[in-house]
Amino acid sequence: MDYSSRYTRRPGRHGGSTGPETEYPGGPDTYSSQPDESEMTPRERKRREDEQQKMIAGRRSKRPLAYRIFIWIFQIALVLLIAYVCVFFFGQTRTNVGQGMDTILSGGDTVLINTLTYQIRGPKRGDIVSFRPNGNTSSHSLIRRVIGLPGETIQIKDGMIYIDGEVYLEQKNFPVITDPGIASQPVTLGDTGYFLLGDNRNNSEDSRNSNIGVTDISMIEGKVWFVIRPSSHRGFLKS
Repeated sequence: MDYSSRYTRRPGRHGGSTGPETEYPGGPDTYSSQPDESEMTPRERKRREDEQQKMIAGRRSKRPLAYRIFIWIFQIALVLLIAYVCVFFFGQTRTNVGQGMDTILSGGDTVLINTLTYQIRGPKRGDIVSFRPNGNTSSHSLIRRVIGLPGETIQIKDGMIYIDGEVYLEQKNFPVITDPGIASQPVTLGDTGYFLLGDNRNNSEDSRNSNIGVTDISMIEGKVWFVIRPSSHRGFLKS
């Protein structure tokens, strides 16, 4: 067998050869390379992952102090922004005044309103909304249910609600209305007008009263979606 192809002479310090130099099949890097991950034991794989994590942590710790401070400030600002958006759009509180929404809400109940929904679409029939009565921005908010939508004609006669001449059959068992107020005659809503009623139909100030009347969309603050106080009523509002 010829071994000459497996050995080469290595030059010595003075130009001579010092002896055979082994050439390994596949090149010298074959035996110095790291083992393939599929061939590693779970313990070796865990050790390699730990070493990689230490290397990454070391690189991060070497970042300039100014850069790290900037990242901290950015993260804090992002958290504050998210918190502000959540509170502004979903966390504003209102207190229900009076007994106009019995039995779904009692006087003094504190609720959360969703102000984002009506920036995307208008209120729907049956929504419970918070609004400023008669467009008075300095007065306290009232909470009532949406009955009439823009463009519709509302009338109350014989204790029943009529929308565009047809009886509106409500899904809940509300009391028969004894005082139709201004809705004893047909009330036609404008392009941005809504007709609101309290659930306690005979003990509620709402769109039947001349001092409140039809409510413009600009005076509707948001949709009531959650009761936070008292704890006995706490939960999502089922309109």
